Amino acid sequence: MKIVRIILAIIVLALSACLLITENFEFMPYLMLISGAIMLVRGLAELQKDRKGGFLGCVVVSLFLFFVSIQGFLMNSLS
Repeated sequence: MKIVRIILAIIVLALSACLLITENFEFMPYLMLISGAIMLVRGLAELQKDRKGGFLGCVVVSLFLFFVSIQGFLMNSLS
């Protein structure tokens, strides 16, 4: 579980650095999608530690990030 979080975090850091350097925010929905995946994995880790409150918060944030990501994909496909 920890390795997955580290790999996803490295992807997010690399993608966000690339977005900032190039100032082309076309890949922002992918960044949100991977951030949502990080929060979901973090929530599952909280569930394994038997912390229900942390799990619920992470899952809510994860669902919000997935929703924003889907909206971004739809907005990019319409334009």
